[in-house]
Amino acid sequence: MTGSPSSSEPGATSVVLDSVLTCPHCGAREKLEMPTDACLYVHECTGCGAPLKPKAGDCCVFCSYGTVPCPPVQLDRGPCAAPDGAG
Repeated sequence: MTGSPSSSEPGATSVVLDSVLTCPHCGAREKLEMPTDACLYVHECTGCGAPLKPKAGDCCVFCSYGTVPCPPVQLDRGPCAAPDGAG
């Protein structure tokens, strides 16, 4: 899988920002660029319109349904921080 690597300084660990989400309801696939400053907790499927939410134990929809986990997980910084009331 190729993606958009990103690094802030030479020699830094690169982060893949492109991930393909697959809807568990209809199987539709959508390539998205992951934000580096926030996590995506809800995403509406472009195929069936179902709201995709993280599975129990995952921090965001990329970690649950994507081909690549979110940037914080890729960098071993732990999961994204959930906002108050999320989940």
